[in-house]
Amino acid sequence: QLQLVESGGGLVQPGGSLRLSCAASGFTLDYYAIGWFRQAPGKEREGVSCISSSGGSTNYADSVKGRFTISRDNAKNTVYLQMSSLKPEDTAVYYCAAWWVGTVRHVCVLTGKSYNYWGQGTQVTVSS
Repeated sequence: QLQLVESGGGLVQPGGSLRLSCAASGFTLDYYAIGWFRQAPGKEREGVSCISSSGGSTNYADSVKGRFTISRDNAKNTVYLQMSSLKPEDTAVYYCAAWWVGTVRHVCVLTGKSYNYWGQGTQVTVSS
């Protein structure tokens, strides 16, 4: 069974940090670009960051540039999202998603409709 499982969410004070993990089971992430998306109550889903299958290309939403860092460890079949200087407006459910790219190793996009598989999400709450 193909599955993505997010972990690492929780409650953190403004200015704090969290590291989210996205672990794949049932398939290898080697030929997948990975994206992180988030959805806050009453808002549309937003693309946060993505990383190409090679790890050589990344993209970030303007709202998180300079604060979030995406990385991947293909040996562990896991992608990470390091979040720093968190703000209350970062509060949302965070989802990771996998996009089959085959041999196109240096591309990723923040458009959710491109992605084939989605995790169940992890809640991030930034509050004092």
